[in-house]
Parts: sequence; structure tokens; C-alpha cells
Amino acid sequence: MSIKTEKELPDNLRALWLKAITAVELHNYAYAISLLQAVLKDCPEFLDGRKILRRAQIAATKGKKNLFSGFSAQALKGGQLLKKDPAAALELAEKVLENDPRSSQGNHLLKEAAVALKYYETAVFALQTLVDADPKDTKVLHELGDLYFENGDSDKASATYSKILEVNPADLIAAKRSKDAAAATTMKSGGWDSAKDYRDLIKNKDEAAALEQKNRVVKSDEIIAEQVEELRHQLELHPESLDLARRIAGLYEQGDDLEDALAWYNYANEVAKGADGWLLRKISDIQLKQVEDGIKQRREWLELAGEEHEESPRVLQEIEELQQQKIEMKLDESRKRVERNPTDLVFKYELGEQLMFAGHFTEAIPELQKAKQNPNVRVKAMKDLGQCYVGKAMFDLAVKQFDQAASELMSMDAVKKEIVYRLGLLYDRMEQREKALDCFKQIYEVDYGYEDVAQRVEQSYTSE
Repeated sequence: MSIKTEKELPDNLRALWLKAITAVELHNYAYAISLLQAVLKDCPEFLDGRKILRRAQIAATKGKKNLFSGFSAQALKGGQLLKKDPAAALELAEKVLENDPRSSQGNHLLKEAAVALKYYETAVFALQTLVDADPKDTKVLHELGDLYFENGDSDKASATYSKILEVNPADLIAAKRSKDAAAATTMKSGGWDSAKDYRDLIKNKDEAAALEQKNRVVKSDEIIAEQVEELRHQLELHPESLDLARRIAGLYEQGDDLEDALAWYNYANEVAKGADGWLLRKISDIQLKQVEDGIKQRREWLELAGEEHEESPRVLQEIEELQQQKIEMKLDESRKRVERNPTDLVFKYELGEQLMFAGHFTEAIPELQKAKQNPNVRVKAMKDLGQCYVGKAMFDLAVKQFDQAASELMSMDAVKKEIVYRLGLLYDRMEQREKALDCFKQIYEVDYGYEDVAQRVEQSYTSE
């Protein structure tokens, strides 16, 4: 819904508006506030009136300390009103703001009510009030940038995300969204947002076809966008088509747009009613990839900025949190796979492995013991069982598992080298030096550069 201007006000409200302007000029803020509240009650779309009201409220409360700042029972009530009666919530927001015009609760209530009523400009104004009060509040800046972007104001969205990056150059979400907003601006200026498909932008369709073939690699993003658009038109006619939804998701994934790919795979999963195992796995894989990308981006930033940068401790903490999230996601997905396929021993092995990585050795042991029955994962299961026993300080059982696993592998391949090396470390920990050295020598004879075996073996000769 569009805003209303002064010219669109009814005569009775316009008279009140003019009196309010005069009152503000005379610094009679209390009178101006009462008049403006009356105007807005009957015409909530009158944004200029709301702006002058806020200016009068700020002037009236300047230098006065609000003892209830940060908490408001009215704001809480407004939150409950939002779904039932957003117009009433909008009015209540103004009551909250009367004594504390920069209240976070009040302005957020105003913003949410305005969004519900489709008063986009009013929602922007509410967030902008908070930004003016604290230009470094990146959380509010993110909200404002998202609001701009969602409503097609890509220029303002880009500028807002740029402000976030000035405050926090390590904000990778802001960096990505800034690029997205800039791309949207480019598309808009080029007419891409209004064209039915990319051929509409080229008058000569023969030339368009030739250009498509000539620049297929360079223009892959545009081709993907066109194909997605065509498939979406088909999906509008056949909304229950699982194949179309999967193809759209696959195109977004091909273009490395993981966020949209995930949204469409989720849509396909809804169509499939959660019965498609491939889709469930794909959703999990993409969610995991997003976390891995987050870790990678932060590590790259650290490499450039250096650990002495003031933001480095926070970025390191984010990496640690994302790594933990990655472990939990893998574990959660492994549990779900076993629940869906309780007799599949490969899935039991994967669950046991993830439990081991997470340090849940007691839970991992029965899963790995069952997985040993599958010849395809038997040796790996024994290796991981050995690791679990080490984690529980049950060294004799760990030795037995490593020994048995190694004996079932004829050649000293990568798996056997890892098992023998772990066995050597365990013997060393148990102070059985000769057995440990024998393990390291087995590897030394075939792979001089493996881990630190060369150093361990050669040192044993010099110390004799």
C-alpha cells in the first residue's frame, strides 16, 4: 500500500496537520504530538506526519532519562496483536514511542506492523530511526538492508550492506548480500527484471541463438536464469511436478546458488512428502556445504587479515562454532539415515563414525560392532572401534581391533598405513617401544614420507 501525501489528507486532518507544523516551529512539542497522533490514527499511511511526530518526540524527550527504556509491557502486548490486528499494533507502537522515540522494542513493533500492513516506507522509517540512534548497530542494518532488498530497492540495500562492512569488514553475510544487491541493480538497469526471457532483449532472434551458442560458457549464469524461468512457468501449470522442482533446484546448484537450490530441494521434498531418500540426502549435503563454505571464507579472511587483526578472535570463534555445527549436522543426518534404514550396515557404520568424531565413544561402539558384519566397511569399522577403545582408555581391546584390521589387509595401502601407524602410537603410549617401532618400520619400508615415521625410525638407531 502506497503512502499518502499532505495533498491527499481530508480537509479536517489537513487542518490538524498545519496546526501541528506551527506548534513544532514554536517548540510546543506536547501540543504538536497530540495533534499528529490524531492525524495518524485516522490516516496511518501519512508518512510525513509520522516523521514530524518522531522529530517532535525526540525533541520533547531530549535530555530526559527513560527509566523503562529497553522493556515495555505495551510492546509485549503489541507483539501479541501483530497477527490478529496489525493496525492496532501500529497504534500501540506509537504509544510505546511517545516517551521513548528511539525504543528498540517500539520501533521493531512499528516495523513489523507496517510490514504486515504493507506500509513498506513506514517499516523502513522505523528501522532508520534506530540506525540514526546507533549507526554501528549491524543487526539493525542487516534488517534494513534485507527490507530494502526484499522490496526491490537494490541500490539502497547495497549501500546499507556497505555500511555494515565499514563497521565490520569480516561480515561475510553482508559481503555476499552486497554483491547480490549490486547484481540486482545491474539486472534492473539492463532491463533484465522486466523482460520475459533474455531473447526479448535482443531484437534479432537468430542473433540471440548464435550468441547463446558462441558464449555458452561465458554466459552460463544467464542461461541458467533463462532455463529456471522456463521451468518455473511450467511448474505454475503443474505445481505437483517433482521432476520440475528437482530440475530447478539442480540448476541453482549448478550455478552455485546454494540458498535458492536448498529452497527448491525443500519444495521438492514437500511434493515428495519426505519419501524421497535422494532428496533428503541432497538437502543435507547442501546444508553441510553452506557451513563448509562459511568455514572456508573465514579462514581465507584470516589468511589475508592476519591473527593480529582486532576482528580475528571473533572470526576464530565463528570458525570453531561452525566446525561444531558441521559435526552435529553430520551426526544428525547419520541418525536419520539409520532410522529410515535400520538394517543397512553401511549407514550404521557412518553413524558410528560420526559418533566417534563427536567423542560419543560409548554410543559409537555398538553401531560399529554391527557394521563389522558388512565386508565393504568391515576394516574401517574395526579401525574406528579401535579409536573408540583408545578414547575410553581400553588399550588392550584397541590393540586387538587394530591388529585384526591390519591382518585383513594384504598390501600396505593408505588404510593399512593409517591402522598400523595408530597401532604404533598406541604401543608407544603403552610404553611398549619395540612393538611401536616395529609398526613404524613396516610403514618406513614402503613410504618414507608418511607422517613422522622416518624421524621415529631413524632416531631409534642413533639412540642405540
